[in-house]
Amino acid sequence: MNCRPGCGACCIAPSITSPIPGMEGGKPAGVRCVQLDDQNRCRIFGRPERPAVCSQLRPSSEMCGADAGAAVRYLTRLELLTQP
Repeated sequence: MNCRPGCGACCIAPSITSPIPGMEGGKPAGVRCVQLDDQNRCRIFGRPERPAVCSQLRPSSEMCGADAGAAVRYLTRLELLTQP
């Protein structure tokens, strides 16, 4: 499955603890990544400075749902379920 154009849910909903250029301490859940452009595309996609967690995440019908809102809800629920 390919990413839905303009979605960006995986760059907003989950927390990322790895450093991101412009967010050296990572990003909290629900905060838009600074590397997400105005069209919700990753500015560092395919580049070595992209966090491994981002590179390893693969879209799926379960995660992405019917639209970006469903994807945000799914990823937010996962974030809550996996908190320490």
